[in-house]
Amino acid sequence: MTLYRNFPSKNDLILDFLRRREKMWTFGWLENESRRRGRTPREQLLAIFDVFSEWFSNPEFEGCSFLTTMIEISDPEHPVHQAAVAHLANIRGYIENLAGEAGIRDTDSFARKWHILMKGSIMAAHEGDAAAAARAREIGELVLREYCAP
Repeated sequence: MTLYRNFPSKNDLILDFLRRREKMWTFGWLENESRRRGRTPREQLLAIFDVFSEWFSNPEFEGCSFLTTMIEISDPEHPVHQAAVAHLANIRGYIENLAGEAGIRDTDSFARKWHILMKGSIMAAHEGDAAAAARAREIGELVLREYCAP
């Protein structure tokens, strides 16, 4: 009953969880760690995969709550699905900001490609690929060369 006094519905509980997860995971961990580990925006982008490598090797790795929620509640009109998509868009926004700081002109295209690498590495880690983050980092180097070429 205490749960339902604080959350009128299961959806409200999930939405609150996703908000808290974004605050702790996206802002409190991923962004902070990538900025701490890299001196330049380019290094900060690549550092995301170093952070992921450590995350994937943690025995408690459970994947991305936003991806899992979006897949579990697949109706694009459902408020929980929409919230998960919005939280993923915020992560992509962080990538887009770093891309702009790195001097990349087409930041939207770059951020979408980079985000695909991030999400793909998470799913590959779920499959058991222990080197998923390192592989994504290698591909990231190629993407950066493409976008940073004169």
